[in-house]
Amino acid sequence: MIDLHRHLDGSLRPETLTDLARDAGVAIDPTLRFHAGMGLEAALSCFAMTLSVLQSPRAVWRVAHEMCDDAEAEGVTTLEIRFAPQLHLGGTIDAIVDAALQGIEGRAGLILCGLYGEPPQSLEYLVKVARNRPGVVGLDLAGGPAPGARWGMADYARAFEQARDLGLGRTVHAGEGRPPAEIRVAIEQLHAQRIGHGTTLLDDPAVVALVMEKGVTIEACVTSNLHVGAIASLEDHPLSRWLDLGVRATICTDNVLFSQVDAPEEYARVAALPGMTAQKVARTIRYGREAAFRRG
Repeated sequence: MIDLHRHLDGSLRPETLTDLARDAGVAIDPTLRFHAGMGLEAALSCFAMTLSVLQSPRAVWRVAHEMCDDAEAEGVTTLEIRFAPQLHLGGTIDAIVDAALQGIEGRAGLILCGLYGEPPQSLEYLVKVARNRPGVVGLDLAGGPAPGARWGMADYARAFEQARDLGLGRTVHAGEGRPPAEIRVAIEQLHAQRIGHGTTLLDDPAVVALVMEKGVTIEACVTSNLHVGAIASLEDHPLSRWLDLGVRATICTDNVLFSQVDAPEEYARVAALPGMTAQKVARTIRYGREAAFRRG
């Protein structure tokens, strides 16, 4: 199995969340989880809880280390972990990234996330941090655009150009229940090689053609898409139709803790989708392996 889209701050072990909260003196709701149809804004608000206990380099090291252990136990052979180090204020961004890399110990690629609405310079700094850290394999734009935000997707073009020139992989959360025009911008202006979610891709045949022309891979997060309301039911997920058209897509868990799903369960749910076959699932594994970010 392959998992190229797994967020560090959404994939803690429940017992680790409890331990870290106790150590930090933070009151948490250990039952807080995603649920079907909750919406993206509500889902994103859940991260405030996990971030509250993940402020120190030591906590980041522990979760990164355990995520790799857990993925290995699940049978994941290619893993990428992503997070926004600028949200972990118990150390410098450089120190937080180093803690994650030390926890990973070369067992996974690390993707640094800029966030929709952040100043473009924030993403440019993440590229700078990645320059001399080969364990950092990619740059992401995560979260979702807010109405009236000062900066839009196109404003992050310079950071993604810098990432491209450095040899970093580029992925963007786009089309997560929002218009597929986001996917076009991500590919044409941010040089995205992969798209996180992309559930509305089929709404625009021209964007489908662009994705296929550029060989872009969609990171399909089926359970997560149900939870945030990007799809009405698992049966409505377009993954099988993407594959029928020749779109490259791979299966991902997104947030193991919040969605209460691991890779075997996510793959099982995908296998049960209408129109899915064992051959199609095998293709997603191949596409994922081929789309994994590598440097050097």
